[in-house]
Amino acid sequence: MAIGPGVDEFEMGDRVMGTFHPRWYAGGMPGNLLQYNYGSAIDGWLVEYKVVSQESLVRIPDSISYEDASTLPCAALTAWSALSGGTLIRSGDTVLVQGTGGVSIFALLLAKAVGAFVIATTSSEEKALRLQALGADDVVNYKDEPQWGERVRALTNGLGVDRVVEVGGPGTIAQSLKAVRPGGEIALIGFVSPEGVGIDFFDLFMSGATLRHIAVGSRQALQEVVRSIDMAGIKPVIDRVFDFEDAKAAFAHLGNGSHFGKVVIRCSRD
Repeated sequence: MAIGPGVDEFEMGDRVMGTFHPRWYAGGMPGNLLQYNYGSAIDGWLVEYKVVSQESLVRIPDSISYEDASTLPCAALTAWSALSGGTLIRSGDTVLVQGTGGVSIFALLLAKAVGAFVIATTSSEEKALRLQALGADDVVNYKDEPQWGERVRALTNGLGVDRVVEVGGPGTIAQSLKAVRPGGEIALIGFVSPEGVGIDFFDLFMSGATLRHIAVGSRQALQEVVRSIDMAGIKPVIDRVFDFEDAKAAFAHLGNGSHFGKVVIRCSRD
């Protein structure tokens, strides 16, 4: 490894993590964002060596391991953006998170760290117990209650939640609209559940809610969430760590949907 000329933020031996967007440094989303995504428009981080600019790196605090740090640039930052963008989540607010993937679990941990009341959805009693152990105040099994949006609203005394961390997409958005309060926000992140009716725009209009697109976040935002996780002592939830040569098995494990938290690939043992 080496440092090139003009690098003034880092020194040899510094522990670093890569950003998700190499040219989104701070502020609002740039118009050319999708032209420079790691892992899509340009090669990603599943490598042993990579040449990057210093603006594509963020320092890892001493309290955070490499494996834990690897979960922060995408999942933790996305959850942070879902909770801190728009109207900032505060103590006493109600937050709905969906499932047990990396973003949803980070949203649960970050929301609880500021004193929010968190409701989670999941598909099994086993996962429900694990979510409660992480701090979820209530858990709704969406297999037992297909109309879980109404159940979530009932858990808030009929008011609805202040924020929905929406990772399902077409298969869950209709229920999210039932769960959110008038004036609340739905942070739209992904399409984990692509089969469904999608958005009924009349329902969206009548809900009085704001639908906000989340595209992970900037380098500055990553520095903020890393600092917050370090200060709060939040421990990322890792389901399993695979070695570099087992990368295909890692993706297969991720694809079967049985994981709880993040799936990590260790690119080097050094």
